[in-house]
Amino acid sequence: MLKRWNLIIFIIFIAALLPHTHPVLADDNLTQQLNQLLNEEPHLQGAIAGVNIRSATSGEVIYNHLGNVRLRPASNMKLFTAAAALSVLGEDYTFKTEVLSDGAVNKKTLLGNLYLKGKGDPTLLKEDFDKMASEIKNLGIKKITGNLIGDDTWYDDVRYSVDLPWSDEQTYYGAQISALTASPTKDYDSGSILLEVKPGNDKGDKAVVTVTPNTDFVKIINQTETVTEDGKKKLTFEREHAKNTITITGALPVKSKPEKEWIGVWEPTRYALALFKQSLTEQGIQVLGKIKTGPTPDIARNLHTHNSITLSELLVPFMKLSNNGHAETLVKEMGRVVKGEGSWEKGLEVMEAELLKFGINTKTLVLRDGSGISHINLVPATQLSQLLYAVQQQKWFPAFLHSLPVAGESEKMAGGTLRNRMKGPDVKGKVLAKTGTISTVSTISGYATTKSGQILIFSIMLNNLLDDAKGKKIEDKLVTIIANQ
Repeated sequence: MLKRWNLIIFIIFIAALLPHTHPVLADDNLTQQLNQLLNEEPHLQGAIAGVNIRSATSGEVIYNHLGNVRLRPASNMKLFTAAAALSVLGEDYTFKTEVLSDGAVNKKTLLGNLYLKGKGDPTLLKEDFDKMASEIKNLGIKKITGNLIGDDTWYDDVRYSVDLPWSDEQTYYGAQISALTASPTKDYDSGSILLEVKPGNDKGDKAVVTVTPNTDFVKIINQTETVTEDGKKKLTFEREHAKNTITITGALPVKSKPEKEWIGVWEPTRYALALFKQSLTEQGIQVLGKIKTGPTPDIARNLHTHNSITLSELLVPFMKLSNNGHAETLVKEMGRVVKGEGSWEKGLEVMEAELLKFGINTKTLVLRDGSGISHINLVPATQLSQLLYAVQQQKWFPAFLHSLPVAGESEKMAGGTLRNRMKGPDVKGKVLAKTGTISTVSTISGYATTKSGQILIFSIMLNNLLDDAKGKKIEDKLVTIIANQ
């Protein structure tokens, strides 16, 4: 399966490198079919559809429907973020996490504080903290007289992007952004924990709740009940504002499948510190002081440096699974690396400057974040298709292309957000595209290999929908028309 879609990527990549003398697809039939669908689709009545299609080899626009109208891109914004990050940071870029101390070691005792300095890594797992603790143990340290201090000053202390809805505060996709954070699994949903709820053995039992990673940083209030097999399944999860108390209520029928929920934590820096303290304890290292946050002093010496996976590797969960936290982290990282300030303001300035290099008319854009969660972001479809055309010439394009979801491919890290869409033989494996969804908005932009063997770039942006789920079906119809040319 993976070999097949890797071959598709290779074909698209080679096509992008061909001289731009390919004949452009005759577009009368395409235009007629697309116009008919856009004009007659009942769920588009009162909505706005921006559609732009161009040749991948020449860049020539072969279809345009309101393509110059600024629309909310949702997660199609991540195409801009990924391209800018690859251009600014490079595909081999890694995030560092440092363990430092301001004291000397005497008789297996560290006489001073231990610092955990985060530099933006969104991929830190409990096992990574275990490795760091093991390195400290290997230095012969068994006791720390000072405090365990988390340093997240690599970025500013603004935790949420400017337009994040308050109702998204407890969600994993709205999790707080910190230079020091942790993830529960290799999906790398940084700043969140994973809850798994299984029914009890008998009717009336409380459901069994498992927290990943196993931590007491969050407090679980279990108000669930196991009901009969024909009972109704309904669970609600609520994290108290500004706290890490999570109340789970509702019912699970006996023998029903476990339910999973990801919850964003309050204060991810302390979350990472709690996991590191737990790892130190498990390694037999005693910390006599308190857990605190603050900057690392200049006199501190480095005891260990942990490197993350490369940016090209991170791009896969970022783009395939549409990870908002990764997008906002990359924005702050670009700001920190180029302008010396890890903030949204500076990061978006860097991103905008970088987009100019791809022929993007940034005067037509409103950029408010890196993920597209803001309803104030505005992008014309023509600018997204222009980006997808221009990046084909970059040396990092294979990594960019590899990160896009593949239509109909069931494996999560291949199909991503398209794994349950476009499974028909005319489109499965032939479309690589980024999806996007926020309330009333549905978008998709990417590359399609047509029946005639040409590669077409498309951007479809549907706004002001009464039901954004209906937008997915409309997009699939539009993309299928494109692929069938």
